[in-house]
Amino acid sequence: MKPDATLELDPYRRDPNFHLDPPKSFGGMIRYFGPGLILTASVVGSGELIATTSLGAKVGFVALWLVLVSCVIKVAVQLMIGRYAIFSGETTLQFMNDLPGPRLRASWFIWCHFLMLMMVNFQQGAMLGGVGQVLHLVVPQLSVTAWALLTAIVTILLLIGGRYRLIENGSTGLVAILTLATLLCVGLLQRTEYSVSAADLWSGLKFDLPTGGVAIAVAMFGITGIGTNELIFYPYWCIEKGYARAVGVCDGSDAWHARARGWIRTMNWDALFAMLIYTVTTLAFFILGASVLHSAKVLPEGMEMVQTLSRMYTEVLGVWAFYLFLVGAFAVLYSTIFVSVAGNARMFVDCLHLMGFIQVKDYTDRKRWIRVLVIIQPLFHFALFLAFKLPLWMVVVGGTAQAVMLPAVALAALHLRHRRLDPKLAPPRSLDVLLWISCAAIIVITLYGLGVQIADWLKPG
Repeated sequence: MKPDATLELDPYRRDPNFHLDPPKSFGGMIRYFGPGLILTASVVGSGELIATTSLGAKVGFVALWLVLVSCVIKVAVQLMIGRYAIFSGETTLQFMNDLPGPRLRASWFIWCHFLMLMMVNFQQGAMLGGVGQVLHLVVPQLSVTAWALLTAIVTILLLIGGRYRLIENGSTGLVAILTLATLLCVGLLQRTEYSVSAADLWSGLKFDLPTGGVAIAVAMFGITGIGTNELIFYPYWCIEKGYARAVGVCDGSDAWHARARGWIRTMNWDALFAMLIYTVTTLAFFILGASVLHSAKVLPEGMEMVQTLSRMYTEVLGVWAFYLFLVGAFAVLYSTIFVSVAGNARMFVDCLHLMGFIQVKDYTDRKRWIRVLVIIQPLFHFALFLAFKLPLWMVVVGGTAQAVMLPAVALAALHLRHRRLDPKLAPPRSLDVLLWISCAAIIVITLYGLGVQIADWLKPG
């Protein structure tokens, strides 16, 4: 059976008459990779191109350690949530709805996540405006606003069918473009006056938070690497790829547990492969911002954001590289718009259903509501961009909302591991230790950063 054959059926429902044995070799597992590439297309977006480069431009290399930690530290939480989704067959928000704590129709977690999704719309509006700026530089006859609206309409037309395969294939192409363009630029950076020395890199690994850049740093920690949003919608893509359905209905047998462990192993490799790609790309963006933009003392913001960011390429490669940057910037920003609209539509549907505002009885209902949200979101993002036109500020708003929610997701992952997961599917002790370290680091870094930011706001003058 082909890897995606199960996708013609309802991936959110396990069939008692169907299961699929997991691949045993790494070569076999590669055929089932896909959720991680979708995740990477979302991850390498506004956080990397806007927040990460802006942080590097503002503070130089001092925050390099935070970028690296932000990319690596959340993976253990991602693996735990993905493991539980394959075990249970439920979406992230379905099993998060059973967390202990206050309820008003739905769990406190669902309400908090819904509010975070609303704030993330600002971030999506910033990216829509960024794409408008990129396309305006290519075809200036149309205004930034007109290009942003056209991008919103094209996104609706592409996603209204709701097909997983289209999302996976589109994400893969965009990830390849942005990764190659950025790594080429960083490689050629070493031949210029902006070359990066070992001392520069070492100075960024001293665990200092940047003075005057805490707001951007907190937002960046929330959305670089795997953001809170990506942590929660990664299991949706695992389900739509067919991992959970392939396990089959749980009958408590040794064969069922063996299948579950096999598909969890495939998911783990998919996630680790994605982590390698987005960590390398994120570090590349930060290095470009810290070396080129920080030296030039420019900060990308406002309606000139894309023009300013292009200096990372043109200062290194020459004027001709402006168009290389535009290709990379379009891939970065549009990949996140494309994937986030699709992923957020799925989460909005779950939120609204669990809160009792809509009814989702079967897969037909789910697809219909996803189509509705796919239409509403891009138009709302365009309205936000039209109202504010401050891309960096809008990214910080969305990123800060994700950072605030991140400790709750970390604690939820620990609850799932120790209170809900089938003991026969428990991860190795090394991953358990990594999960605890990851959760502790997420909580400490987020709360410390937010505390410093609040103290800074309260200072007189």
